[in-house]
Amino acid sequence: MSEAQEPKQLLHLVFGGELESPDGMTFRDLEGLDVVGIYPNYAEAYAAWKGKAQATVDNAHMRYFIVHMHRLLDPEATS
Repeated sequence: MSEAQEPKQLLHLVFGGELESPDGMTFRDLEGLDVVGIYPNYAEAYAAWKGKAQATVDNAHMRYFIVHMHRLLDPEATS
């Protein structure tokens, strides 16, 4: 496959940790954040996020997030 035919690489970061409050966005321990990984597309990132989120469902303070890194690296891109 040539570069023109390969799907565009859209990097996504999956990470999570315990929040101070279930309805907030402040982490209890920044050094204890769980960086799950960086994935080449949303589908793989979503699968990783879902696995971690389901594994920690009993902890109401634990949250995992998907960051669209490609949007941070190239904010003027349309995708």
